[in-house]
Amino acid sequence: MEQLARDIEYIQDGFRDTILVGSCHLMAKSLPSDLVQCIITSPPYFGHRDYASSSSDPIAVECHEIGREQSPDQYIQDLVAIFTELKRVMKNNGTLWLNLGDTYRDNQLLGIPWRVALALQDSGWFLRSEIIWNKPNAMPSSVSNRPTVSHEHIFLLSKNKDYLYNADSIREPHITFSDQSKMRGGRKHLGVRNGTPENGKNKDNPNLHNGRWDQAFHPLGRNKRTVWEIPLGKFRGTHFAVFPEQLVEICLKAGTRSGDIVLDPFMGAGTVAVVAVKHERHFIGIELIPEYAEMAQERIRKNIGTADLFSTI
Repeated sequence: MEQLARDIEYIQDGFRDTILVGSCHLMAKSLPSDLVQCIITSPPYFGHRDYASSSSDPIAVECHEIGREQSPDQYIQDLVAIFTELKRVMKNNGTLWLNLGDTYRDNQLLGIPWRVALALQDSGWFLRSEIIWNKPNAMPSSVSNRPTVSHEHIFLLSKNKDYLYNADSIREPHITFSDQSKMRGGRKHLGVRNGTPENGKNKDNPNLHNGRWDQAFHPLGRNKRTVWEIPLGKFRGTHFAVFPEQLVEICLKAGTRSGDIVLDPFMGAGTVAVVAVKHERHFIGIELIPEYAEMAQERIRKNIGTADLFSTI
């Protein structure tokens, strides 16, 4: 048993706190099973950018790049294939936090995020929550025949029915008795016997109708809601928007514990790795384009110290 534990530790040390450079399809197959606790990632969106063509690495240019498929169906199939392989890499109680934006084509919204989420559900993932990322600093748009898009989707999926989710680590402040309360009568209900207007499902709740609303609330705050207002991330040196650290932090705290390994198979500028190490977690990144991997490595070093870069294609 002790030897097995040492072998597992050795395998983890071989990948822990590294960035693997190469095709996500191939790199996923190189990772051992039962390695990571959590996956937090934002794959290239369908039909938005051609990242690889700007690379000086001929192999990266020739590799199949997610998001450049000819059809939405092929894009969805490719993502399902990747996350099916990564499901093997994840611990049995692990979670996947998947950020996706949508695409317009031929004057129609394609509904890509939900189509991917449902395809993953059909492939065996447990779809646990849809989260709306509201971006208060979303880019302006010149469209005049529809609203400007200012949100993206984040899906929480799990490998099994039972999974690690630390609700207390991401609780929000209570609003019911604050200045932001929209409830009729507002804060005046607190401490007023029979002061609640409810005659419905809560009519027999003594905590409410005896004027003790405060007893009905968790002392650490209310449960996290499904709309997150978080500004877009910024990082000098990139021509693309990066994951906001605040968004990654929420997913990381809910889905991991200190010392766990988090994986980002589309590493980009390395935000997931930076946040992971700041919170005493380990990371594994996969990135197709060597220039971006080097950028992420430099960013990690500046933020938290030294990190290795394993170049493998």
